[in-house]
Amino acid sequence: MPRITSLRARSVAIPLAVPTSFSSRSVSERHYGLVEVEADDGYKGIGFCYVGSRGGRLFTTAITDLLQEQVVGRDAHEVEGIWQAMYQEALLQGRAGTVMRALSAIDIALWDRNARAANLPLYKFLGANRTDSVPAYASGGYYIEGKTPAMLADECEAFVRSGFGALKIKVGRYRDPGREEERVAAVRDRIGPDVLLMLDANNAWSDLSTALQVIRRFEPYDPYFIEEPFSPDDIDNHARLTGATSIPVATGEIEAGRWRFRELLDKGAAAILQTDACVAGGITEFRRIAAMAAGYSVPLAPHWFHDLHAHLVASIPNGQFVEYFPNSDVLNFRELVSHQVETRNGQIVLTDRPGLGFDLREDQIARFLLPA
Repeated sequence: MPRITSLRARSVAIPLAVPTSFSSRSVSERHYGLVEVEADDGYKGIGFCYVGSRGGRLFTTAITDLLQEQVVGRDAHEVEGIWQAMYQEALLQGRAGTVMRALSAIDIALWDRNARAANLPLYKFLGANRTDSVPAYASGGYYIEGKTPAMLADECEAFVRSGFGALKIKVGRYRDPGREEERVAAVRDRIGPDVLLMLDANNAWSDLSTALQVIRRFEPYDPYFIEEPFSPDDIDNHARLTGATSIPVATGEIEAGRWRFRELLDKGAAAILQTDACVAGGITEFRRIAAMAAGYSVPLAPHWFHDLHAHLVASIPNGQFVEYFPNSDVLNFRELVSHQVETRNGQIVLTDRPGLGFDLREDQIARFLLPA
């Protein structure tokens, strides 16, 4: 019975090479929370999350002041029990946000540790639905100063040439619907009719009528989905939009806990769930949400962190896509990873290495570490 002997939490801040924007905000650096758990059998596991463009120290505080006592000394295999103990301990401080992300990172580290101890890659330890590769879409198309629709089309054409049959771009930053349509039209014209084109609005609109003024201009370009059109708290407008446009609605990337996802499903507010295990409650809660969604015949296409979500999509029957970032321009967590995932013909190739299949680079952590 391996007992957890230590829990180490750190936060890093990694600048972006070029400040990047989406519908309602801009980002110049990203803060990540990192966790390492170790048991008395010598096996370690790592977990992580995105905290935001600031506030990384909140992550370490949540672990050291709230969650650590619920983990150290427990049986490393008692993952469900540890999850419940952490959730109950932090009930007043946050069932979402940074506290839930800290819980998620610890949970991920426990699953990684246990998979490494079993000498199995995580997707096999979880019970694989796929064992070779998983479908992916290339994620990009951000707003950058001076970036024209033609330049955006160049970027998307490069994704297609590298083998991706699906890609995603940002929408919703401009108040002029015509400018938004111009970007989408340029991409569709360049990539042709057969490549799946996803659109990500990042909570761009606050009311249905404004959203529809833009979204109906997108319909002739056959988007695969429109992502996060409204605030995550505005579930009712997500549901109304599903009945007002032919474009499927995808959301859930910053939702936490199975109960909010149940509301999305009950109200028919999402055709695709984008559950992020680093946000929603870790791998434990991700699996609960995926199983619940399967009962509604709703697929999952998780947000962010392809290194983790390739394992999770491979382990569930309703895993649809992994969001893949080909460089560090946006997802600069890649700077901390010892082994990058391999892609082939628009698929992420599943690793044979134990656990998550990578370690965190201590040299890079030291470079970007936030002081305690």
